[in-house]
Amino acid sequence: MSIRRPPLQPLAFFEAAGRHLNFSAAARELGVTQSAVSHQVAWLEADLGVPLFRRLHRGVALTSEGARLFEVVRRGLDEIDGALNAIRVGRGRRVLTVATDFGFAAWWLMPRLAELRERMPDLEVRIVTSQDAIDIRRESIDVAVAFGTGVWPGCAARRLFPETVTPICGPGFRDRIGETADPDLLAGLPLLHLESSGGAAWLSWRDWFAHHGVSGRRPAGLDLTFNNYPLVLQAALMGQGVALGWSPLVDSLLRGGQLVALGQPLERADRGYFIVEAGDGAAVSGRGERNRDLFRNWILEEAARE
Repeated sequence: MSIRRPPLQPLAFFEAAGRHLNFSAAARELGVTQSAVSHQVAWLEADLGVPLFRRLHRGVALTSEGARLFEVVRRGLDEIDGALNAIRVGRGRRVLTVATDFGFAAWWLMPRLAELRERMPDLEVRIVTSQDAIDIRRESIDVAVAFGTGVWPGCAARRLFPETVTPICGPGFRDRIGETADPDLLAGLPLLHLESSGGAAWLSWRDWFAHHGVSGRRPAGLDLTFNNYPLVLQAALMGQGVALGWSPLVDSLLRGGQLVALGQPLERADRGYFIVEAGDGAAVSGRGERNRDLFRNWILEEAARE
């Protein structure tokens, strides 16, 4: 009997498009044309008989079937990456696995990877992303950049950035509503939320309004909620509402004018981004420990530069 295997190339193209929610960005990552990505996704949709993306004015959005397939494909590719990484390590290649959340990976770490490669040309960096809590002691991770209070049992953590949050939106949306910074007025606008499994470690819109003394029920049906931060920022860039912008993730977008601030930053000194390592050094040793030291020194320098 012949076994019909999943089409690996269309799935890889689909996964990249699902991560970026933009065919052009996926094409740049894969080193192909935008039409090649569109063709592979269209082939997969025809093969499955369902649409995987909704085409928007700028970018795309996953359908419910697309979101379901994306999670499965992403986990599968992560497992393949893990197996390849283990084989490379066995052959003596220098590989450092860094875990972080989607927002930090996309908006802070990715733009700086070229500089990291220049600093450590012989080191292969493997980035693993998750919006859930990362347990560095139980997973095959050398170092993590995680958001929290700085307390990870059995681990050593050093602060990179405090939690600094500002309401943000696209310039077109700001032009429609006016340059308002009044919390009471913001409470009547469409808000973009970042979903959390369990209690949110990061500041939520509810926390922000409570800090500014705003209470009461808001109009129903205004808001949108997303399960990762790049989607929140994508919605803000497309003028779909007001989001909370974490510094330094949104700093380049604010400097470039793609996003604008509505009001002053709010800082919580007890939370922020930390570089987290297993306290006993069990995750890496020998040459691997040197790789971790190099990465730690580099990211601390970059954070200080901010």
